[in-house]
Amino acid sequence: MTVYPRFSEFAAGDAKLDGEKVKLKDILNQEILVTGYSIHQSKFKDEKYLTIQFEKEDTRHVLFTGSCVLMDQIEKYAEKLPFLVIIRDFGKYYAFT
Repeated sequence: MTVYPRFSEFAAGDAKLDGEKVKLKDILNQEILVTGYSIHQSKFKDEKYLTIQFEKEDTRHVLFTGSCVLMDQIEKYAEKLPFLVIIRDFGKYYAFT
């Protein structure tokens, strides 16, 4: 009998991020638990965007942003996921604190 691999065994990193969609401005200055992320090329603009999956009050959420600072920070510390964080607005950019 031939044993075939399951898609979930070799495509673990390709899982879609799900959750209730939230705007970044609605969670500023609040602690969230970041559980996953993905960075993709926009279909509409010549730039990338970040999808962050997080939990707040036992509910899973996702948010989308073009913030380069947040993209750099999450890629730099991806091996630490999941982690608690607060996103702050510093006027010209958003950052994890």
